[in-house]
Amino acid sequence: MPLYRPVKIGSLELPGNLFLAPVAGYTDRAFRTICAELGADFTYTELASAEALTRNSSRTMMMLKRGESGKPYAVQLFGADPDAVYRAVLLLAALKPEAVDINSGCPALKVVKTGAGAALMKDPALLGRVVEAAANASVKALGGVPVTVKLRSGWDWEHINYRDCARAAVEAGAALVCLHPRTRAQGYGGRSDWSHIADLAAGLSVPVAGSGDLYSPEDAGRMLRETGCAAVMFARGAMGNPFIFALTKEYLDKGEWTPPDYAVRFAAAFRQLELLASDIGEKAACLEMRKQFCAYTKGIGCRAGLTGGARLRDRLVHAETISDYRVILGEQRGE
Repeated sequence: MPLYRPVKIGSLELPGNLFLAPVAGYTDRAFRTICAELGADFTYTELASAEALTRNSSRTMMMLKRGESGKPYAVQLFGADPDAVYRAVLLLAALKPEAVDINSGCPALKVVKTGAGAALMKDPALLGRVVEAAANASVKALGGVPVTVKLRSGWDWEHINYRDCARAAVEAGAALVCLHPRTRAQGYGGRSDWSHIADLAAGLSVPVAGSGDLYSPEDAGRMLRETGCAAVMFARGAMGNPFIFALTKEYLDKGEWTPPDYAVRFAAAFRQLELLASDIGEKAACLEMRKQFCAYTKGIGCRAGLTGGARLRDRLVHAETISDYRVILGEQRGE
């Protein structure tokens, strides 16, 4: 079986298995659009509070809109109250996402202190009720689009319960489980334990997606081979490198890949900036894109044509207008 292959998630059929994971502060509509245009087969929104959605739906709805590519995407929600999750999913009818994801892995204090995110894994039965509420609301308002779940390995190494949580989620109606095999206590430190992904992939009746320590096409190929997972979700590995999807497909098909050059990288960055400015205004977009432009100057995709990256980043973090970015990048290229 080829490593790059279609994935079926409940009633949803996707042409490939390279996904953009939900990442708070990064996977806004602009970045999801860029990733979809550059090869991502499926994208997830950054996590949104179910409670916030029911209280102030117009503001939260803006961050959950479909990207301009029009490709399939999932809205990710967090919440520990099944009733609030049910009501929030009903509100997604206007967006028509292809799936709804329940976040059961976020380690951030502001999320877990509400009982949501990774804290849901402390109570698999409650997790099941949250998933069931989302699935019921999906049937009522979204035509029954699949519900997916993103988990961690457990709260800490003394409480590794991803099997119990995955089982509870699937029994409640989850059509795919994504596992980031770190504990909440680890945060994003240390190494992820891919053997947990392999364990779930071998034991669940629904597709399993793997996440964690995916920074290159080779990493994705290794995860697919070693774990038997149905799909991979790039998170931090896609930040500033939306090309990773196309590069990974190239690697999985041909065994090699060629990094994009400097001009291609920053053409994508400027398109992302312009998309974001159309959503939130130039001033806010330019502030938000400082970290994004810095990310575009790092990583595997910078092997071609970029020198003086640290000096460039020092200048980028002071850009305030689209014109500022163009001047800084133009001077870097000697224009």
